[in-house]
Amino acid sequence: MAKSYISPQLRAAVETVAGQRCGYCLTPQAITGAALEIEHILPEVAGGLTVEDNLWLACTACNRYKGRRTHGYDGRSGEWVPLFNPRRQRWLEHFSWSKDGAEIIGLTACGRVTVDLLHMNHEEIVGARSLWVQAGWWPPES
Repeated sequence: MAKSYISPQLRAAVETVAGQRCGYCLTPQAITGAALEIEHILPEVAGGLTVEDNLWLACTACNRYKGRRTHGYDGRSGEWVPLFNPRRQRWLEHFSWSKDGAEIIGLTACGRVTVDLLHMNHEEIVGARSLWVQAGWWPPES
């Protein structure tokens, strides 16, 4: 399936409401060195539309790992649960930061599945977050 066209105006609207940061790991565009991607919360292959209500910002890693996934299995609860929806859910209800600020901890089944499937604590990002903590840029307040 060809990628849908996202106009500059639509991208700007999504960037504004998303606060210029990844909706999953909260990495701000200003410290990534690369533009964040517009992602379909409900993937196009699953019938998701290219409309503002279905779009959010994601860093390259979160967007790639999420791919076309919408749900995952939470081993602790034994349930298949939807991934976190940055447009509809509050981040702090599903995630928290480790004491050193470098890792994301899933607090709910949704949070745990999202951390796992999106590899939100892969070695490279944990290393980067550790540096950001030292620089006073991390973790974000919300």
